Amino acid sequence: MSIDSVLKFFLPKDKVFYNLFEEVSTTLVQMGAVFKKALEEQDLSKRDAILKTLEDLEHKNDETTHKIFIELGRNFITPLDREDIHYLTTSLDDIADYIWGGAKRIVNYQIDDRYNTLPAFAEIIAKSIGAINTSVYALRDMKDLRSIASACVVVNSLENDADDLLDNTLMKLFSSNISAVELIKQKDIYQMLETVTDKCEDAANVIESIIIKYS
Repeated sequence: MSIDSVLKFFLPKDKVFYNLFEEVSTTLVQMGAVFKKALEEQDLSKRDAILKTLEDLEHKNDETTHKIFIELGRNFITPLDREDIHYLTTSLDDIADYIWGGAKRIVNYQIDDRYNTLPAFAEIIAKSIGAINTSVYALRDMKDLRSIASACVVVNSLENDADDLLDNTLMKLFSSNISAVELIKQKDIYQMLETVTDKCEDAANVIESIIIKYS
């Protein structure tokens, strides 16, 4: 048995899971920052190059998510109910998956973002992930339940902002003279990015249910 395996065996199981939750959350923050930086870039070739780097971060998140499920299978005693760990892990992984999905669409479709909707979505997504990160790190000891609840409220409010942004942009698009193909491409991208904020809200809802259960 390696030294790492021995140390891991003696590491309290709550620390194993919380360390992995925080690793996932930190990766999401990095993805949100990269996504925001890319969509603020005016040079489209540079923008696309930055967006493509999200693939490595998404893979990193997948690996950490896999580690959580391995630990879940190995351990009978866990710091949270097993279903709560599963729901939280899945909801956080969904955020990463949809950010990368949105990034790929932006690179592939090369739309004319005439209303600057992309950077606006990126700003909302980065803020939502920041609030998720705050709440995930506070789960370790749950001493400041108010800050966790407040962060979740922020995520819910930002999801409403994303809904409004999507609705307003689609209204402008449907009243414009762009081609049907361009309309379909833009609608697909913007709806994907709005879904990212839905996934952030899903994660916030899981976290809220956890603090209610364990407070």
